[in-house]
Amino acid sequence: MQGGIQALFSHGNVLKNAVLHHVRLAPPATRPLMLARHESASAARMEEHGFESTMISDILKGKGTSADGSWLWCTTDDTVYEAVKSMTQHNVGALVVVQPGEQKSIAGIITERDYLRKIIVQGRSSKSTKVGDIMTEENKLITVTPDTKALKAMQLMTDNRIRHIPVINDTGMIGMVSIGDVVRAVVSEHREELNRLNAFIQGGY
Repeated sequence: MQGGIQALFSHGNVLKNAVLHHVRLAPPATRPLMLARHESASAARMEEHGFESTMISDILKGKGTSADGSWLWCTTDDTVYEAVKSMTQHNVGALVVVQPGEQKSIAGIITERDYLRKIIVQGRSSKSTKVGDIMTEENKLITVTPDTKALKAMQLMTDNRIRHIPVINDTGMIGMVSIGDVVRAVVSEHREELNRLNAFIQGGY
């Protein structure tokens, strides 16, 4: 997965730079007449769109406003067994952990990796161990805000070898995105941007 993400960064930058190099350096005489006629206005629109403009807020909107549609939670008092059962039922790899009765106040996060390393490998019982005993605590969490760029979030997740990242704002926890969510957003944005660049070269703007 890590290698695939690095390849995406490299591939996207190579394509972007190659197309921009073509646009900026092609002699005026070789450019289509329509391109030359509309170049100024088109360039302004291209700059306005820009690469890597998708933000985490855009990803959350795509996942829906329902809490169960964008992130799931458990409490510090739940057993690890209950948390893992919830992950399995909802086909997710992590749960946000909150204090009982404080759904907006994030206490930490529990992931499949925590279960494997701290329960299975250590031979502990998931039915008698509380989530609060094995979770990654809030002060060690890596988080993003709704205004964080998707590409920045991808870099954070890659550098820190994590697959889920909570989204917080001034009011507290508002969602969570996975590496899959972020990769899909970045790939989609690069595809759309390359289509715009191609239309620009062909005189479609």
